[in-house]
Amino acid sequence: MKKLFLALVALGMLAPLLVACGGASSNSTGGNYTLHMTDMNFAQASITIPEGSTLTLVNDSSAPHILANGSWMNGSSQAMHEQGMPMMGNMQVMGNGSLTIGPFTIPGTYHFYCTVHPGMNLTVVVQ
Repeated sequence: MKKLFLALVALGMLAPLLVACGGASSNSTGGNYTLHMTDMNFAQASITIPEGSTLTLVNDSSAPHILANGSWMNGSSQAMHEQGMPMMGNMQVMGNGSLTIGPFTIPGTYHFYCTVHPGMNLTVVVQ
């Protein structure tokens, strides 16, 4: 009983930290994963999802994001097309909006970035 109590106390302290970090990613029904964006970055730089899944990007700020295939490298934006990658050509996500990409049907590593915010990169690993 004491171990259960300590586990619940620890969970109670951990939950606010997860919420403060933007909720990171979560799996919801139907193989749809969610990743949050702040005003100038993704809540996490990478996410691993199963083949066939979709990914919903949620803008938790009022800042607009314009998302595309590629990444920021050495201060320059680099558009790229990786075989099997769902194409996202300058898709705008307004403040408090969301965008679903996929399904990711081919395993691999894919790169997305925000054309507005230098250094705002996302790597999606599909297994």
